[in-house]
Amino acid sequence: MLTVDEFCQRYRIGRTTFYRLHAEGKGPRVVKIGKCTRISEAAAADWLAAHESPPATCS
Repeated sequence: MLTVDEFCQRYRIGRTTFYRLHAEGKGPRVVKIGKCTRISEAAAADWLAAHESPPATCS
């Protein structure tokens, strides 16, 4: 499980951007443990895959 800071460092986004994306429903799935927010490795991978561009095709 990643902390918000770890997730942001890994994907090079700011904490403000993370929370804005989360509020807009565009961030990764999170798990709340008490007051702590965590992101599973699977949720991080799913979020990244959803934001990858499709491969370019050569014609």
